[in-house]
Amino acid sequence: MWIQQSFQSNQTGGVLYLVPTPIGNLEDITVRTLNILKSADMIAAEDTRQTMKLCNHFEIHVRLVSYHEHNKKASGEKLLEELRKGSQIALVTDAGTPAISDPGYELVVQCISHNIPVIPLPGANAAITGLIASGLPTDHFLFYGFLPRQNKEKRKALQDLEKNPYSMIFYESPHRVKDTLDMVLKVLGNRKMALARELTKKFETFVRGSVEELKDWLDDEPIKGECCLIIEGASESSQSDENWWADLTIAEHVDHYVKVKHEPSKEAIKLVAKERQLPKREVYQAYHIK
Repeated sequence: MWIQQSFQSNQTGGVLYLVPTPIGNLEDITVRTLNILKSADMIAAEDTRQTMKLCNHFEIHVRLVSYHEHNKKASGEKLLEELRKGSQIALVTDAGTPAISDPGYELVVQCISHNIPVIPLPGANAAITGLIASGLPTDHFLFYGFLPRQNKEKRKALQDLEKNPYSMIFYESPHRVKDTLDMVLKVLGNRKMALARELTKKFETFVRGSVEELKDWLDDEPIKGECCLIIEGASESSQSDENWWADLTIAEHVDHYVKVKHEPSKEAIKLVAKERQLPKREVYQAYHIK
């Protein structure tokens, strides 16, 4: 066990600061963030070119070093060595909060294992910014981040969330958002949701409605900029009705997934086999030999 008291007056040695940066509007930067960035011995940045723009804007003249997903092992070791020598390092990402769907987690773990203080600063975060204006419940929520890119893995991730009762927050690329909503409709059904894009920027947009309504809107609306999707949690009735299919035959159960949820028959058979705890072969035969 290690107790970190972040602001002891006699604290000496290196410190890693987790420093959020604006997600769009530069006026969202805090005074404390500017002070930390200006006083740090170095700034570890996801993309030094992006961070250089921020530094130039605020006249920050501190050495930048690279720390991103593809060099985090080698760069992390170098940063750890600097911290052990007593350096004050500010970790930033291109926009938003480090370690939230961005690099940082591994470096935090390394620092803690060496009893190097890790001090987080509050700041911009797209997930919370999108949630509070979504119109969906905010008392409890689940932040998922990016869903898997491949359809099979994406479907499995959504199936695991089907009974979750809390508002769910996802990040998604503009190039994949329509396909993702297709999958959401198939797996989770036509729930309430909101899509937030270009948060805090000039073209900030919120689209609120049902999954089907947003799918239709996307047919005619080209999307630019990373999207934040906030989707309604499962209703109490859907959570409690575990055996909703009890009065259906196996074939009718499969048909529900094929005709209502628009699942391929192969996937529908797998789902029915799982719910009824039957061998897939038995479900296959019952469905195809009607």
